[in-house]
Amino acid sequence: MYYLYLLYSQKSKEFYVGTTPDLERRFYSHNQRNNFATKPGVPWKLVYYEAYPTKDDALRREQRLKYYGQALRQLKARITLVDRP
Repeated sequence: MYYLYLLYSQKSKEFYVGTTPDLERRFYSHNQRNNFATKPGVPWKLVYYEAYPTKDDALRREQRLKYYGQALRQLKARITLVDRP
């Protein structure tokens, strides 16, 4: 099982999209500053995830979210963040 996930940083007010086979370990890694791209936004909050049977499916969805703005915009509109401006 592979996961597509969406993190939110209240500190930097940014979202981060990624994929992983181990969601718990990867989320912990982001908050331990082990990832260069997410280091400045710590602490991160897991706000959304989707499960896929194959890595290719998860990566295809990640690409849609990262490279086609409308897909990510629609996903953000569905997510309610209490501490988001």
